[in-house]
Amino acid sequence: MNVTDIPVDGRAARWEQHNADRRRALVEDAVRAIRELGPGVGMDEIAAQAKTSKTVLYRHFGDKAGLYRAVVASVHDYILRKLPLAEAERLGPRELVASLADAYLAVVERDRNLYLFVSSRPTGETPTEDPVLSITTRIGNEVAIALRGWLRSQELDEEPANIWAHGAVGFIWAVADRWIVTNLRRPRAEVVAYIDQFFAPAFEAQQRS
Repeated sequence: MNVTDIPVDGRAARWEQHNADRRRALVEDAVRAIRELGPGVGMDEIAAQAKTSKTVLYRHFGDKAGLYRAVVASVHDYILRKLPLAEAERLGPRELVASLADAYLAVVERDRNLYLFVSSRPTGETPTEDPVLSITTRIGNEVAIALRGWLRSQELDEEPANIWAHGAVGFIWAVADRWIVTNLRRPRAEVVAYIDQFFAPAFEAQQRS
């Protein structure tokens, strides 16, 4: 019998979908609680936002670290949707980095509490993946693909693409951290212009070589 011929238990499938929907709703409630109450929000406050109990949260996520990982995954997807990666291959490296910086800092500006939450792992015994390394690696890989495509289209050496991509993303992340420490003192457009000034000479030198 082919695997595709094996009948699917409808009740099991519906229960699995119900659990997935419930987890998604609980993550959305957690995000709302973080936005309203700050990155130090506790499980009691998240449960209150979700109009449920901590027992339900633990049943779906195991512990606070499990809920944290689910929120981080949701926020990562949100950040990636806001970044101009779909347009990356038609942009030159300078335009790509500037638009990437502007889009990323706009997310930080709008959702500072969420950014701070995902940037700080909860204490406890359960090990969790480094959220900064996770999201910067994902974005850096996407940007590297775009830069390689652009360099190839210009008949230029593709070797710098990976270094440029991960270096730029790490730089933007570090700038965002510092921007928050200074309470967003400089306007976002000004910070993006500083980032552009830093990277522009390297990109222009590559095109001249």
